[in-house]
Order: sequence, then C-alpha cells, then structure tokens
Amino acid sequence: MNTFIKQSWAGLRVLIALTIILGVVYPLAVWGIARIPGLQSNAEGSVVTQNGQAVGSSLIGIDPVPADPAHDPWFHNRPSAGSKDSLGPGDPSTSGASNKGPFNEDLVKTITERKDLIAKREGVSPAQVPADAVTASGSGLDPSISVAYADLQIARVARNTGLSEDKVRQLVEANTTGAGIGVPGVNVLPLNLAVHSAAPGAH
Repeated sequence: MNTFIKQSWAGLRVLIALTIILGVVYPLAVWGIARIPGLQSNAEGSVVTQNGQAVGSSLIGIDPVPADPAHDPWFHNRPSAGSKDSLGPGDPSTSGASNKGPFNEDLVKTITERKDLIAKREGVSPAQVPADAVTASGSGLDPSISVAYADLQIARVARNTGLSEDKVRQLVEANTTGAGIGVPGVNVLPLNLAVHSAAPGAH
C-alpha cells in the first residue's frame, strides 16, 4: 500500500509539473517571444491594415475582383489552381497545387486559356504574357508577382485609375523587393493599396 501511495504521489507530482511547464510556462514563453519587435507581425499573420481595418495579409495573395471588369483598376495575382475558372480568384481558406505535370493536356489547355484572357485584358499579344501570370504557385496563394507581370499591367491600371503610367510605375518600383530567394518580386496587396491611395476613386 505504501508503494502504491508513493508511486501515485510521484505520478501526480510529475503531472502537475508537466502541466505547469507545458501548459503555462511554455505557451507564455512562445507568446512573449512573439511580441519581440520584428517578430510580432509574422507571429500575428503579417496582417495589413488600412485606416485601422484589416484588409489582408502580406503573405497571402487574394486576387482582387473589380466592380466593373471592363474598367479594372487593380493589379492581379498569379492564378490559383483551386479557382473555379481560369484566372480565379481562388479560395484563401485552402491551398495547394494542381499536381498536374507540364505535359498534362488539361494543364496545357488551362495555361493557354489564361494566356489568351490576360492578353485580351491587357491589350497585348499572348506572346507578351509572362510565365508566372499563367501558372499557379505551389500553394496557390503566392502574394507576389514578377516585375514583368506587374509591368504588363501598368498601362491598364493607369488607364482605369486616371493616374499617369509614370506614377503607376513608381508605385510598382516602391513595392518591388528581393524577398525570398532574392529574385525581385512585387507584393500585390500593398501595391493595390498604394494605387487606391493615389487614386481614391478606383474601385
């Protein structure tokens, strides 16, 4: 009986100690580290706010939907493999690739459709549409596009916002970074927010 009580008491002490360490101390430590300046934004999902309201995350690409597709004033993200039509937008609550190889007939057809749609939207030939504009990223939620794809959209954005092409190009340059593997890319959400600030009437 004595042995049973001793073992039970030892087990209870271990349970209490581990509950305190793993249930209280560890979560508080992680929470405290996440409050360190420079880490807090990443820990909170890199939320982007405008006028005190959350408008998205700098880590998640959500393709904007214009109020009038014929007068589209926004820069667009890469397509999502999970979208219901060729260009999207995708569902940001899910992510994933199409898992289709480069010679898959469905994928080739989809890429061709995307190229034609984007060429028509931007008023250029399909040969001028860059690869990232017609191919989905592994997650389908890539927040950035290539500088080439951003440049392709400048004329349309300028035309539909009333801004000069030089002004829109400046906004693109201001939102171009070498983040990730060092290849310059343009984060679409802050770029569109900059466009909206420069041309408040855009919608």
